[in-house]
Amino acid sequence: MSQVFDRAVSGIALVALAPVFGAVALAVKVDSSGPVFFRQERVGLDGKPFRIHKFRTMVNKKPRINVSAAGDPRVTRVGRFLRKSKLDELPQLIDVVSGKMAIVGPRPEVPEYVEQWPTELRPVILSVRPGITDPASITYRNEAEELAGADDPEQYYVDILLPRKVELYADYVRNRTFIGDLKLIGQTVIAVIRG
Repeated sequence: MSQVFDRAVSGIALVALAPVFGAVALAVKVDSSGPVFFRQERVGLDGKPFRIHKFRTMVNKKPRINVSAAGDPRVTRVGRFLRKSKLDELPQLIDVVSGKMAIVGPRPEVPEYVEQWPTELRPVILSVRPGITDPASITYRNEAEELAGADDPEQYYVDILLPRKVELYADYVRNRTFIGDLKLIGQTVIAVIRG
């Protein structure tokens, strides 16, 4: 998709969803102390770092690890609902409008996980803007439940899930089309509605 299309659609969505943003922001503040948004450094286009926007779903402490399994005690009551419904991802529309992200593209990872990507695939994946959704987001929509079954969730993510997701990221970049992106948006909406 073109950046102009992404920015226009995201701008319209931000205006249309303003009441939802307000309601979620209020719920986050009432539920636990701390900021409304969670900001974290991720790796974007051409390997440039940026700070992603999400609604905060955890207690206001620096995370010890960068993955969260189902049942993670750090997740707040409102946070559990936001994660299940994917409403915590909505603020990334701000990142699309600012040009740091796209609607569809490989999900942006933290620097330490990008360093785990195969050297030959890193420039392929980072040749496009990271996105709010992509094939890996749909395939691993219930990733937290899978991580909950692991003895070491972070190690399981690095050893098992991350390599699978990296292959999906690279495959998406090599074969992406405008029509394909529209289909992915539709599949994402359906996946969210079905829960």
